[in-house]
Amino acid sequence: MMKRVCILFGLLLLIIGAVQAQLSPVPTTDANSIFDQTYIRSPQLGITFVSSAQSPADDMRYQHALSLGAGRTRWPLYWSSVEAQQGQYQWGEYDRLVSDDMRFRMQSLAVLLGRPDFAQDGDSITGLNEPVFADGSDFPEPGKALNPNNPWANFVYASVDRYKPGGVLARELGWSAGIGVKTWEMWNEPDLEQFWSGGVLAYARLLKVGYLAAKQADPNATIVFGGLLYSTESNWLARVLDIYINDPNVEANNWYMDAVAVHNYSYPWRSGWLTLVARETLDAYDIEKPIWLTETGVSVWDDYPGPVWAANDEDARFKRATQQQQAWFIIQSTAYAWYEGASVVFFHQLYDDCGDQHAGTDFPPNNGELCLSGVACSGDAYGLFRNPSSAACYSQHPLPNSPRPAATAFRLLADIFGREPFEPAGIVRSNNVTRITFSRTGELIHVIWNHSLDANAAVFSASGSTALLYTLEGDNRTIRPDSEGEFRVNLAAAHEDAYPQREARDPSAIGGPPVIIIEAAEGELLPPTPTLVPTPTGTPEPSSPFDPTPGAVPLIPVAGDDEAPVTFMAPLPDISLPSFQVNWGATDASPIERYLIWVQIDGGEWQPWLETPETRGVYNGEPGHTYAFAAWALDAAGHWSGNLDLIAQATTRVE
Repeated sequence: MMKRVCILFGLLLLIIGAVQAQLSPVPTTDANSIFDQTYIRSPQLGITFVSSAQSPADDMRYQHALSLGAGRTRWPLYWSSVEAQQGQYQWGEYDRLVSDDMRFRMQSLAVLLGRPDFAQDGDSITGLNEPVFADGSDFPEPGKALNPNNPWANFVYASVDRYKPGGVLARELGWSAGIGVKTWEMWNEPDLEQFWSGGVLAYARLLKVGYLAAKQADPNATIVFGGLLYSTESNWLARVLDIYINDPNVEANNWYMDAVAVHNYSYPWRSGWLTLVARETLDAYDIEKPIWLTETGVSVWDDYPGPVWAANDEDARFKRATQQQQAWFIIQSTAYAWYEGASVVFFHQLYDDCGDQHAGTDFPPNNGELCLSGVACSGDAYGLFRNPSSAACYSQHPLPNSPRPAATAFRLLADIFGREPFEPAGIVRSNNVTRITFSRTGELIHVIWNHSLDANAAVFSASGSTALLYTLEGDNRTIRPDSEGEFRVNLAAAHEDAYPQREARDPSAIGGPPVIIIEAAEGELLPPTPTLVPTPTGTPEPSSPFDPTPGAVPLIPVAGDDEAPVTFMAPLPDISLPSFQVNWGATDASPIERYLIWVQIDGGEWQPWLETPETRGVYNGEPGHTYAFAAWALDAAGHWSGNLDLIAQATTRVE
């Protein structure tokens, strides 16, 4: 497929304007602001490490995450970083991070972990078994003081008290009511020794102490059981519940958790299975709690910094995927998890950053010739985006700061699922095809893919007379059932991968390219207004946030073409019906690669409407409003049209 350059992320800066990097005194809450008009902010979708305390502030990261439709971010708050000396807190880096999250109105999930030297007691934490409260009890009451001899309780309380809505930072910066961190995860992957080697009994105590201390600081906080990787044969959630079952105060304190988190990588089916395991474990104890998938993803091998020479090396490809498979994974993993009842899914991660390597790990793109004497020659490429050239690791990608195909997959999920509530409605696996169905008001949404290594087809009974079909390649169209009342959809083959611990029926861990079909529960479904979707190749790193063109990669070089295209729009009638067609085009020496179409409503802010190679689209307006349109164009030589100062090229009023 011909590579295409997408300017979505650079252009969104034109909408938002420059944003100051300092602590924000009053995050805006205007529902009509351009932020809310532009971004989906799906509450069901999050991305890990949109920012972190360990990285310099970078507004572009937030804008990238928001442009994909994410509503949540997840990051660690390291105890050892803020309290190296007992009782002496250094919050500066985290003040900046929390302020940035609030400035961009992303919901934060902060993970509390990491023991400072003074709190290390073998594999556990000093004073963890001391009473939580100063009166010698673990029984909470309003205003009760914490026990100074329990360092973990005091750290958790101090963190929540500082960053909660109405907390210390909110008061210092004058934030509005409700602005602050509301969700806290107690440690990360406690069933993996790399993060917690103190055993299940000590973790049960850590969770209980953390829950009580956090709720003492903020009774409205949501406390999440640390994300379980299920890397051992034992069920840590069940073992913790077994410990709590004899606690006389456990039910009064909500079993010391408000939600349970699980983690899954590389094998989409396992995201649903782990969600099911957690749910059935809770059911066995007659407990009902939300389940969050707070990490899921797969690292790619066929793009820097992955081992790009690994096409014929299964060891180098172990549990990794191609860039295309990574995009397929995102949709399949989420569909499985949502079907089994996961409330929120977080993808790991926004950028490659340093993966599991140390800061400073760097090398140029190579075909294995650098793999000498133990020197790093490849790394983790989990990112929806490739690292920028200023990154602390893996800074030498030829297309820095550009999205992978996985970014398109994430945005497609947000576009379809992120705006309205939905419920799981059914799952069918037949003829090596999986179809997971969700329902929402008046609609059924089918997520479908092929497991076979050969081309296949999905055949199922239609509920309505039309449906909308969406693909990652942008082949979006209306489809109708055949004469027998069935939809028949061709599906491309899955690709072999290197995930050995999969179900015997799966020839590969990741299925083939998914399609999503939306049909009316009955009757006809009208096509929606097209939305902006980033393409896989993205924009090379810009030298200025206000210039979409620097460093543009020529797509089809045309000799002698050094001129920018000139756009035009067909005139619109003075008065239009609510749904009307808009036509545009451009003149240039080269073929036009794509257009970005802008709309202005009643003379307000210009907003991006549609990014497309097509020259027409149907806009759905509302009576009583005036709509103006303008077009930008990108030609095959990499030149954007010069009309960056938007002026209406066609105008109509809907009556």
